[in-house]
Amino acid sequence: MSSEAETYEKPGLSLTKAVEDVSQHGFAQTEALKERQKTLLTLQASLSDVERTGEMAEHELRSNVRESLMLEAQTEHLERQTSLLRGRCGAICKENTELQSSITEEEESAGMARAGFNAYRSKMEGHRAAVLHAASRTEAHRELEEKRKLVRVLTQKKEELKVDLEDPNGNTLLSAKSENDALKRQILARREAIAKKRAQLQKEREAHTQIKKDVEIQNRRYEAIVKRLHCQLGRAQAVHRQMSVDVYRMERQLAELKGQLEAPRDPNEPSPPLYEPDEHVL
Repeated sequence: MSSEAETYEKPGLSLTKAVEDVSQHGFAQTEALKERQKTLLTLQASLSDVERTGEMAEHELRSNVRESLMLEAQTEHLERQTSLLRGRCGAICKENTELQSSITEEEESAGMARAGFNAYRSKMEGHRAAVLHAASRTEAHRELEEKRKLVRVLTQKKEELKVDLEDPNGNTLLSAKSENDALKRQILARREAIAKKRAQLQKEREAHTQIKKDVEIQNRRYEAIVKRLHCQLGRAQAVHRQMSVDVYRMERQLAELKGQLEAPRDPNEPSPPLYEPDEHVL
């Protein structure tokens, strides 16, 4: 009996151990699978990053290629322009050489012309100096003769004036006296005219003052008349308004009376008064 029980217990223990081993092996495989999944996710993320990086690098490469092509085109354009500019520089250098030679020839011609002009100018200056010297001598002689004549005439007039001034009845004294008398008469006439003008201005000033006073009086009178007319106009307008109100009221009463006359009336009803006194008028 004891041996059978031990035999029965041993298979049970071996089965439990097998189950535990299988469970541990499954758990280990599960953990390993989880680790592999994590590694796979990490690798996928790294692959995505690498792909994005590759796309960015490809985009940058394309941009660089495009820029390189543009730079090559610009370089070719600049080379063509450089060739054209070199050709122009050669043509300009040739023109400058030709112009330099022309300038040298013109300078030589100008130097020769300047030398001839200087010689002609020195010659003309000598001739001009000689002409001016001769003219100055002629002009000085003529001026000297005119001054001598003027001195003689002035000396003669001086002697005549001296004699005339020594004579009480001389022409100079008589003319001076007559001029003095004429000036005195003019001064008296001017003074009389000034006195008349002053008197006339005084009269005009007084008349102006009187006219100003009269105008002020008339203005005050007209202002009083205008005020009175404004008052009368106000009263007339008030009367006109009152009359318009009265006429309107009378027309309304007349219309009411006509309506009462046209309407059938009860013989026992007393007849209304033909006129209702207006309390406002009373």
